[in-house]
Amino acid sequence: MQAALAAMAAHAILCFTAVNHHPFLSQLSNPISASSSPSSLSLHSSFHGASLKLPRQFSAAAPKPLTVVAATKKAVAVLKGSSDVEGVVTLTQDDDGRTTVTVKVNGLTPGKHGFHLHEYGDTTNGCMSTGAHFNPKGLTHGAPKDDVRHAGDLGNIVANADGVAEATIVDNQIPLSGPNSVVGRALVVHELEDDLGKGGHELSLTTGNAGGRLACASWLICLKEILPVCK
Repeated sequence: MQAALAAMAAHAILCFTAVNHHPFLSQLSNPISASSSPSSLSLHSSFHGASLKLPRQFSAAAPKPLTVVAATKKAVAVLKGSSDVEGVVTLTQDDDGRTTVTVKVNGLTPGKHGFHLHEYGDTTNGCMSTGAHFNPKGLTHGAPKDDVRHAGDLGNIVANADGVAEATIVDNQIPLSGPNSVVGRALVVHELEDDLGKGGHELSLTTGNAGGRLACASWLICLKEILPVCK
């Protein structure tokens, strides 16, 4: 029993000596000594080792607030229909809220073709199941720059002699987030020219009299940091 007590005492002394001469603690302004105040430093030794409480000035600094950088919002749509018309459309929303639409469509007849955002991304029954033009404000059909228009009124795209239409459209009524988001909706390319609500036809103020639906696409929303197609 006396041998065990002697061993514990020796261990406590060794623990105190090792802590007192540790390289890190030797740099402190108030190293361990008999004069250290209990409020700034406490030492406990036992058979299991020593515990140390550092002065307040050596406490870990509070972590800095996490800054989250918003990723660019981007959507991609692949246009397909019952005809040979097909294409790809990308939408990118800027920080100021405007959305840039980049369009390339093949297989069209030369000339203008109505190009609209429709209510639903449902293509189970072809392009007819996409519903009417997206129109959250309940207005009549018009041109993209008109004050009175459907949010989905994106005007016309123009096919060249080879049947290829390429266009870039910038619009502030088709965001990729919020209550009027394009997510879950569809794009449609029409057979005829959109008269922009000014043709005097009975369908001018609803569809622009743009005729049948040649091809359509529902949206895939993605972040450029995640999917390569969004780069």
